[in-house]
Amino acid sequence: MNYSVDKNKIVITNIQDFCPMHILECGQVFRFKKVDETYIVYSKDKCAKIVPNYNENGQVIGYVIITDDVPYFINYFDLDTDYGSIKNTALKLSDNKDFMVDAVSKGKGIRILNQDEFEATISFVISQNNNIKRIQLIIERICEKFGSNMGEYYAFPLPSQLQNATEQDFKDLGAGYRAKFLVNVIKYFANFDFISFKSKPVLDMEKELLSITGIGQKVCDCILLFGYHKMEYF
Repeated sequence: MNYSVDKNKIVITNIQDFCPMHILECGQVFRFKKVDETYIVYSKDKCAKIVPNYNENGQVIGYVIITDDVPYFINYFDLDTDYGSIKNTALKLSDNKDFMVDAVSKGKGIRILNQDEFEATISFVISQNNNIKRIQLIIERICEKFGSNMGEYYAFPLPSQLQNATEQDFKDLGAGYRAKFLVNVIKYFANFDFISFKSKPVLDMEKELLSITGIGQKVCDCILLFGYHKMEYF
């Protein structure tokens, strides 16, 4: 991945492996908004703005990520992973060349984000039988009610900030039948050691997640891929 750092900016010049629309609008993450051509991304208590760079002909030739926490968002966007190599390997190994060529073309700018484990877990419990706009709205309401005020936005709540939230609280925020699942999941992860959990064999991680009421197979797979970066769940 071609990028450089200039103070509070990450400058990306290889747009073949980085497309904000592909990354953010593919369903792996929900805390972002688009203002004109700029994407604003929120993770935990942090924020980044992705601004396109244009040439004299008005063509996008790169992006600038502006943030107060450059190391966090280098990791968040997985910028040190060579996705060009991954795509080339997928093309070589595929038994269906036409399908894979089409898939790589349509999703060439996707990168699997390194999201906060707790935030991803709560987000994908909310995602059950839901659509992206509604998921975003519910998460935004939860942040506004329980998260810290960061000035221009609200942080995603810590487990400690959600531990007294009730089923009715989540119903009032639009979570519907998922409210009871959220209460149960939050209770389970109240004093959870995420670092130790991430170091377990992945099948043990899957088994434990599936033991929690409110987490089924699809939600479990999404949590493991998008929250713990377990790429085998692709």
